Amino acid sequence: MGADSGGRPAIERLVRAYGYKSRQALSDHLGVSKSTMANRYLRDSFPADWIIQCHLETGASLLWLSTGQGEMFPNGEEGKKTERLEDIIAPSISRVKLSGGKLNEADPVILDSELISKDLREPLVVDDGISWYLLNAQEDNIQDGLWLVDIEGMHSIKKIAKIPVSKIRVSDDDVTFDCAISDIQFIGRVTLVISRQ
Repeated sequence: MGADSGGRPAIERLVRAYGYKSRQALSDHLGVSKSTMANRYLRDSFPADWIIQCHLETGASLLWLSTGQGEMFPNGEEGKKTERLEDIIAPSISRVKLSGGKLNEADPVILDSELISKDLREPLVVDDGISWYLLNAQEDNIQDGLWLVDIEGMHSIKKIAKIPVSKIRVSDDDVTFDCAISDIQFIGRVTLVISRQ
């Protein structure tokens, strides 16, 4: 199998791996024109680049995608959610600007995936004009560290420390106070701070 053969069946396997019904749906997903897809299909050009992308996005077997041998999903990953390649390599993350205690939506940002913990279920970047705070907006376990909190309708980044009898110590550069955990709404725990110099 060379670059100029095996393209038609490989493209048909790509359609199956993504769960599409047509090559048009595949070309839409891959972001290529209908003519590019038709060209590769008619010339029987082997789509190595698309096969690698499909493997990364779906978990389908490279052997099966390339040759048709073996199982499509040898590790029982069939039905796995398909993720766009750019979301795997450098996912777009929601961002909000924090100003005057209020959160305002801003354009999303892209961070290197090496900076983002795999445990982050709902990443959010908070931009306060000085630093970017990457936080997990679905952190259920209140623990020591930096948090985005809502105190009586005002949002801010605060350092939280748990103290005995279901209380916390809340602090920043200006103020420190103790209160019950239930007195504050916790929006997300900070996992990374990127500061401007």
